[in-house]
Amino acid sequence: MRILVTGSAGFVGSHLTERLLARGDTVLGFDNHNDYYDPALKEARVARFVGHPNYTHVRADLADQAAVDAAFAAFQPERVAHLAAQAGVRYSITHPHAYVQSNLVGFVNTLEACRQHAVGHLVYASSSSVYGANRKMPFAVEDAVDHPVSLYAATKKSNELMAHTYSHLFGLPTTGLRFFTVYGPWGRPDMSPILFANRIVKGEAIDVYNHGNHSRDFTYVDDVVEGVVRTLDHPAQADPSYDPVAPNPGSSAAPYRVYNIGNDEPVQLLDFIGLLEKHLGRTVEKRLLPMQPGDVPDTWADVSALRRDVGYAPSTSIDEGLGKFAAWYREYYGVD
Repeated sequence: MRILVTGSAGFVGSHLTERLLARGDTVLGFDNHNDYYDPALKEARVARFVGHPNYTHVRADLADQAAVDAAFAAFQPERVAHLAAQAGVRYSITHPHAYVQSNLVGFVNTLEACRQHAVGHLVYASSSSVYGANRKMPFAVEDAVDHPVSLYAATKKSNELMAHTYSHLFGLPTTGLRFFTVYGPWGRPDMSPILFANRIVKGEAIDVYNHGNHSRDFTYVDDVVEGVVRTLDHPAQADPSYDPVAPNPGSSAAPYRVYNIGNDEPVQLLDFIGLLEKHLGRTVEKRLLPMQPGDVPDTWADVSALRRDVGYAPSTSIDEGLGKFAAWYREYYGVD
């Protein structure tokens, strides 16, 4: 197939692009290579596949409607995997406008281009952060998600609402995937695995918020990519059992779906750090601190709907995944 991947220089986007090329798809990557974190990491990710004969790279911003329209018109994608976004919960507290431009303006430009060019399926990255202040565990797509605790989360919930509108009005099949704490090789340096690894190799104390009581449904990147690929291959369809009197937030009478994509096995943050210390061969002090604004205490993905509909089955244990991450970290950052 011809698949357009936004955010192809990003963490999940680069892994997805490699996987699609390996199975024989033709891919157009679209990424603005912004400096939210070190652009050299983005360049290194893209270098793994930029010379592939079935890959074309476009450096542009999704908020640039003309650039988006031009890319779609030239490539004529059959499927779109929309993984580009301004990421980060805490950054959204201090830089709200960046999230409006990328996550709202950029997303509506993508939706409109999909409509204009009759794309067969749009799969887009949502986030576990949409569950916000919810405390019922595990988080399920049937749960209401009306109480976000960060602007980042609010933009991701807005993406789901916008996608439903296009599915309803124009019959555009859309599927939102709520990612749960993705980690692995080539990960983002603003996320906890690399932040923790940096401190561990330097022998510096780690700040552990919520006094170490956080748990996260850490999901290895290869498992996430497997779920994205399976979802791309199964365009959303109208739910024949959808009841407008008792609506299910995860489905619709329109060709619209929302799924959790996680490991379905929460890990205590202190246990995560302990395993990372093991694989990096050293230990450090942990400073237990109060919870930060915008954080949630725990996440846990109910992935039963994704298992049922596309056969999703995460298979990477946290120990195995962190071992692979630590090996990549040592090589990329030159750590002995």
